Parts: sequence; C-alpha cells; structure tokens
Amino acid sequence: MIKKTTFWKKLKRSVRRWAKKFGLWQTIRSISREKYDEKISASILYGLLSSIAVNFFFQSGHVYSSGVTGISQIISTVSHQLFDFGIPVSLAFYAINFPLLILAWHTIGKKFTIFTFITVTMSSIFIQFMPEVVLTTAPLINAVFGGLFMGSGIGFALKNNISSGGTDIVSLTVRRKTGRSVGSISLIVNVMIMIIAGILFGWQSALYSMVALFITSRVTDAIYTKQKKMQAMIITSNPEKVIKMVHKRLHRGVTCINDAEGTYNHEKKAVLLTVITRSEFNDFKFYMKKVDPKAFISVSENVQIIGRFIEEEVG
Repeated sequence: MIKKTTFWKKLKRSVRRWAKKFGLWQTIRSISREKYDEKISASILYGLLSSIAVNFFFQSGHVYSSGVTGISQIISTVSHQLFDFGIPVSLAFYAINFPLLILAWHTIGKKFTIFTFITVTMSSIFIQFMPEVVLTTAPLINAVFGGLFMGSGIGFALKNNISSGGTDIVSLTVRRKTGRSVGSISLIVNVMIMIIAGILFGWQSALYSMVALFITSRVTDAIYTKQKKMQAMIITSNPEKVIKMVHKRLHRGVTCINDAEGTYNHEKKAVLLTVITRSEFNDFKFYMKKVDPKAFISVSENVQIIGRFIEEEVG
C-alpha cells in the first residue's frame, strides 16, 4: 500500500511538472473544477452516434454527411476507386481535423481545443472499430436514419458546449479575428460536398445526401437551439453568493428584489431574476446546486427579449 501511494504521488507530481513546463497547468486546473465528466460523456456519445450514422447508413446507402465527415467519406470512396488500398473514413476525418485543432489551440483557446480533441478522437475511434453493417440498400431510408443519428450526436454535443471540430473551428477563428459572424462557411462547405458527390458518384447520391443534411439539421435543432432564451427566478437566502456565481460563471446580469416575503412561513428572502440561453442551462443548474442547493428556482423557457443581450461564444 505504501509503495502504491508513493507511486501515485510521484505520478501526480510528474504530470504537474510536465503541465507547468508546457503552460497547461492553469487550463487543467480550470477544467477539473468544471463538470468535465458530462462533457467527456457527450464526446463519447457523439462518437458512438456519428459512427452508427456513418457505418450503418451513410456508407451502405452511398449518402454523404455534412462537414468534415462528408469530406472524409468522399476521400475514402475516391481512394478505394483509384488505388489498391482505401483510406479509412476515420483516418481522413482525423487528418483533416488535426491542423484545425492546432489552429484552434492558438486562436480560440486551450480548453476548447482539449475537449474538441477528445470529441474528434472518440469519433475517429468509433468510426474505425464500429463494423460496417448493411441494414438496407434503400438510399432514402439510409439518408433519413443516418441524418437522425448524426443530428442526435451533434445536438447532444452542442447541448454540453462541446464542438465536433471541422467548420466550427474555422468559423470561430474568423469570428475572433474579424468580429464577423460567418455561419455561411458551413453552408459553403456542405454545398461543395453535394456538388462533388453529384459529379463523382451521380446526382441521385447528391440528392439523398441533401435529405440527410436536412434531417441532421432538424434533429439538431430539436435537441439543441442555442438562441432560445430562458428566464430564471431564484428565491434564495444567499443572494450574494448566487449573484457572484451568475456574474463570474455565466457572465450574465441579475436583477435583485430584496425582502420578498413568503406567505407560508413569512420568511424574508431575496428574489433574483436573470436571463440565460438554452446552452447555459446545464451550467446554471450545476453551479446552483453548488452555491445554494436549497434555493427555489422557477425557469420560463423561450422568453422574448427586447434590449441588449449578448450571445456567448463556444470555447
């Protein structure tokens, strides 16, 4: 027991020394204080669902996904047709994302890059080792169900504030550098994928890929819609702690109504009002349980906002 304890202490000191040497210690400490377990679980779930979409439906139906996954499928298909060996989808997916991860490390942030790296790695591993199963050769069914699984994976990833890489990194990098919103980047990439698929593999394949893209986007929106606003009313005996948490962790403003009286016990408490986005809701619940687990919270969904409300970026 003494030897094992000594070993783990030495290992911990070595990791800390290595992290400090490369300037990663503060990033690792900040991640450890957050609910990283949920983010990693979402990364694993995304990898599983995206691999089912690719290996069970897209590949067998000759349907091409959106973004980097679709580009990887095209590279894999072309390599099988032109050479004796084929480049696996997982390898192409990882190779395209790797330089983008380096770009994200320098331009977006270390924490964002670490979780994106985990997500990309999980997806590559699952796509590589998940067997390709032909459930049906009907391209329409493959497009619908492939889009369903892919959209579910992307939705759960976004819901936990993680990115699957690809065009997300390019869009965020351009936004950080220029201050402009560039949501059209994903649209341009997806249109190029459809055109290339149509030219190389037939326009029927491109049309079914458009169906998959539509299903993916609709399912993603059903699971996660970032622009939805939520108003939280918090009744608490510790308003200072809650206000500090909302300011520091969520970067949102708070309206405080002091000395509100409950009609049951006639106890004086503070009523706090704040507006958050749907993407911040899980963080809000997590931090509220830590700051004031006895607080009474009422949440109204999809409220309308008139006035200044800042959308927070991923990462």
